[in-house]
Amino acid sequence: MRGISRNWLLAAALVAAVTGTTGALGQDNGGRIAFPADYRSWTHVKSMIILPGHPLADPFKGIHHVYANGTAVAGFATGQFADGSVLVFDLLEAVSGGDAIAEGPRVLLGVMEKSAAKYAATDGWGYEGFAGDSTTERLVSDAAGQCHGCHAGTAATGYVFSGLRK
Repeated sequence: MRGISRNWLLAAALVAAVTGTTGALGQDNGGRIAFPADYRSWTHVKSMIILPGHPLADPFKGIHHVYANGTAVAGFATGQFADGSVLVFDLLEAVSGGDAIAEGPRVLLGVMEKSAAKYAATDGWGYEGFAGDSTTERLVSDAAGQCHGCHAGTAATGYVFSGLRK
């Protein structure tokens, strides 16, 4: 996992909201959130870089991109995200050199999916994390404890940290 702890989503909640169609996302055969293969074609919400010294640098040092599917984009205007909203938090290593910072390998991909019925225990949001470039290696074993504990403090914005960049 390139040094990422299994508790990475707890800290990610403080950094960014994680984010077309939901059909490409769906559920895997185990009833879990599937890897969103087409997320880079969705709306780019924002980017940021966490540098060494930032409180969340361990484990979230790097370049962050947040993407939202069409349903989620509509929720940014009101803070009310409809079922089918999906947010993706893409964390990449920040590689410095030649007076520039460039994207390195992916560290993890975090996904939030809205379904009031499926995720009632976490205020309607499901959470998943995928290690590195894997579409199957999962990082979330306790969504309530690893993820939603931090998101719970953002109820006024639909449990989402990021705002749509205007």
